[in-house]
Amino acid sequence: MCALPARGQIVSYLDSSGKRVFVNADPPPKVHSKRPSLVKAVVGRDGLVHNRQVESEMAAQDAAALQENREKIEKMVHEVAERYDVDPALIRAVVETESHWNPQAVSRKGALGLMQLAPGTAQKMGVNDVLDPKQNLDAGVRYLRTLLERYNGDLDRALAAYNAGPGAVDRAGGIPQYRETRKYVQKVTDSYFRPGSDRLPGVFSSQRPIYRETEADGRVVFTNE
Repeated sequence: MCALPARGQIVSYLDSSGKRVFVNADPPPKVHSKRPSLVKAVVGRDGLVHNRQVESEMAAQDAAALQENREKIEKMVHEVAERYDVDPALIRAVVETESHWNPQAVSRKGALGLMQLAPGTAQKMGVNDVLDPKQNLDAGVRYLRTLLERYNGDLDRALAAYNAGPGAVDRAGGIPQYRETRKYVQKVTDSYFRPGSDRLPGVFSSQRPIYRETEADGRVVFTNE
């Protein structure tokens, strides 16, 4: 029989009776403890230490919350669209332009909520809590519906009136010469008529005539008014 080679190191010591004792002092196996992962932190321009992992997790949580909030608002949009017979795609285009889906949005002029209702308009429409998404959507869409009826389905004029007020539209006989209002109408209609907006077919026509105008300073302007 072959002797197996000894493993480890043999050491000896004297016990309490004076007898020498030999023992195998094989070193104990190394135990690799799992060290907590280090999280990289950086100092921002604001002088504060920012934990990238924590910030990443917080960003993911915020994104999930935004998505959940968006889904709730989408459900409200469909409900109010059916209630007032307004194309849901048009409501989405207005909300996207007005507040970018933020129910707590407040403009520099004091307009509030998803549909950016002016305080006077909110009061006129009987809103109790203008920052409540459900009330805000209901009042905003109801108001937009009255404007569409007022201008016989003329989307451009209705949107211009939503932005600048019916008085300004009536005085101008169309979209007022306000840069903000014209940009607003263009932005909403671009969003509404873009491919993939899911707009209802045949509700509004995207084919609007383009007119060429020459202003007093010689500039050539193209407009659909």
